[in-house]
Amino acid sequence: MSFLGLLRHPRFSRLLAIRWTGQATDGIFQSALASFVLFSPERQANALSAALGFAVVLLPYSIVGPFVGTILDRVSRQRALFIANLARSANLLLVALFIFSGTTGVELTTVVLIAFGINRLILAALSAGLPLLIDAKSLITANAMAVTGGSVLVVIGGGIGVGVRAVTDSLAIANHADALLILIASGGYFAAALLTSRLNKFEIGPLEHEKKQASFMQGVTEMREGFQFLRIHSDAARGILATAVHRGGLTALTLTALLLERNTFNDPNLPEQGLKGFGYALSFAGIGVFLGAFLAPYGVSKVGRHRWIRLAILTSAACPLILASVQTQVTLILTAFLVSFFGQNLKVTNDALVQSKIDDYYRGRVFAVYDVVVNAAIVSGGLIAALLLPTSGLGATVPLCVSAAYLLVGVRLLRASVFPPVK
Repeated sequence: MSFLGLLRHPRFSRLLAIRWTGQATDGIFQSALASFVLFSPERQANALSAALGFAVVLLPYSIVGPFVGTILDRVSRQRALFIANLARSANLLLVALFIFSGTTGVELTTVVLIAFGINRLILAALSAGLPLLIDAKSLITANAMAVTGGSVLVVIGGGIGVGVRAVTDSLAIANHADALLILIASGGYFAAALLTSRLNKFEIGPLEHEKKQASFMQGVTEMREGFQFLRIHSDAARGILATAVHRGGLTALTLTALLLERNTFNDPNLPEQGLKGFGYALSFAGIGVFLGAFLAPYGVSKVGRHRWIRLAILTSAACPLILASVQTQVTLILTAFLVSFFGQNLKVTNDALVQSKIDDYYRGRVFAVYDVVVNAAIVSGGLIAALLLPTSGLGATVPLCVSAAYLLVGVRLLRASVFPPVK
């Protein structure tokens, strides 16, 4: 089915509306947090503080991971989406209050952790429910639309946040402007909650035979079952690891970009300029994500999923060399575009590969494993980069390490003898 055909699909379009509304709001929320924590005039950004910020954001994803699959394989995913979006909207009211008052301690960290923990449940429910709405042949195109469109809207939401922040900055205290953005985000999540009412209670699962009583031990047990399932389907497991390594490398490059924009390409005493520059880089990364989604179905149709995944990671390996050779605003934007472009080819193709291997009984728990592995790699990539990066962000070490990691994955983890080139 074509992009336009899926966009008109009466059931799939409802899922897209929920996902895209939430992810555009994610961009607004994250831009407000970045502005408050990393681009405030009174706070000097360094590699370690930024990496710890990534870790704090992703920690709840890994903590709740063992239990997300249990919830999504037991209760109505539509109800889970409604309650989670509503809870996230309410949670952001508290975040806005703390930011308005300039609170930066344990209180703010705790409510932010809760917000991102809830987000983990929402994204997993959307991914697990997708295959129940469309036929298997359309999975790659549907993933390209859902995941890529969502990623682009995160970037657009971030751009909206930066724009609103720039307008309100001259009219209000910086903390108050950031709090206003959080309130806007709260409204966006409330809208996403309302959109879930367009789905029937069990339209996106789980199926009747899955409904059991969830418990703590079941969550741990089912995470183990998810790993065991992936041991049987080794190509799906290898694809997940490749995606994780790519996202870890992308995090390292994002950290590099943040420091270059904040402390080198712009005056450190004028953090608003650094925020705008970082926003430009993210915008071109978003364009790369968007275009990559259109190429993925075509590439898969020509060479098959396995070969396309391997080509995507190998081509990605060449991209950081641009930034390693010379570090300017232009080379940073070019690297951001290309790594995101090929990375999105890898991500949407692998998502479809994993989905094609899993029946609905295991889908929630396998995607919980998928997300935990990817998030662990993102946190690791950020922390490793923090140990290698100077405060200025200058240096070829991190881009070269990312390039080497991608190359190693392509020639060893995804070699043809263990990752067969089948269509």
